[in-house]
Amino acid sequence: MERIDRFAKLFTRLFPLWVVLCAATAYLAPGTFKGFAPAIPWLLGLVMLGMGLTMSLEDFALVLKRPKDVIAGVLLRYAIMPAVAFAVAKLLALPPSLAAGLILVGACPSGTASNVMTFIAEGDTALSVTVSSFNTILAPIVTPFVFLMLAGTMIPIDAGALLYDIVKVVLAPIALGMALNMLAGDLLKRATRFVPLVSVVAIILIIAIVVALSAAKLATVAVIAFAAVALHNGLGLALGYGASRGVGMDHRKAKAIAFEIGMENSGLAVALAIAHLDPVAAIPGAIFSVWHNFTGSLLAGWWGGRVRKEGQADEAAEAQAA
Repeated sequence: MERIDRFAKLFTRLFPLWVVLCAATAYLAPGTFKGFAPAIPWLLGLVMLGMGLTMSLEDFALVLKRPKDVIAGVLLRYAIMPAVAFAVAKLLALPPSLAAGLILVGACPSGTASNVMTFIAEGDTALSVTVSSFNTILAPIVTPFVFLMLAGTMIPIDAGALLYDIVKVVLAPIALGMALNMLAGDLLKRATRFVPLVSVVAIILIIAIVVALSAAKLATVAVIAFAAVALHNGLGLALGYGASRGVGMDHRKAKAIAFEIGMENSGLAVALAIAHLDPVAAIPGAIFSVWHNFTGSLLAGWWGGRVRKEGQADEAAEAQAA
């Protein structure tokens, strides 16, 4: 079992490598993954089920103790990223499908990786988990509304169909996972250890399928799509931290909200884009899946390193004083 655990952790840490390899294979040989397009909602549902298995009602309890922080985090999340996506799309004059895909990424809830990054950065992990949970639960209502408001002038959108799909591939699996966790949590402890591995495999497959479906057009939009995603993510992290400090949060809380805002459930954006938009609209979500993990890891490592250095400096000062 220990060997399996080590393998799972190593495989998960090498996530960017597997994404690059599978995406390259999908681009060079699209037929390898194209036939699996109908599996995208199921793969995302599997990721959401895994998220539910690690959640409980306690994840929502913080709102009763610190309502101001949680409400501010949720409002900032759904205000900043869609607006930044819209501004970046206009600034770079993105084609309508690509612009809609970027806005869809911004309108989706926080990604589960935000909790891990907050922990590594030694931020307020409890706040991160609670804000992630509320963002996800609110997504069926907020995501279609925000997306329709910002992207509705660019492409035709069926907000009702979006809402239905989010409930089907996000809310229902999470609710099932939470129910299983509460009813049989002890029996599922071994299984939940492999949730990150299963989630990573599912996301890699989703990205590979998207690349295969859009391989013919990818070469013409890859550079501008990457630039848009990098700007979107970078501004989200920076504005998330700055806005959090602006509403009175301390450094630890602001770190948590920065990751909640800058890291998205891009897998959901991909699934919705494939189901309701042009395959090209799924490209920003596919790129975001890799890029936000890269930038998030760098920022979390830097913040966490600063905390450890400050702690060591304090200990040295105390030792000298003694």
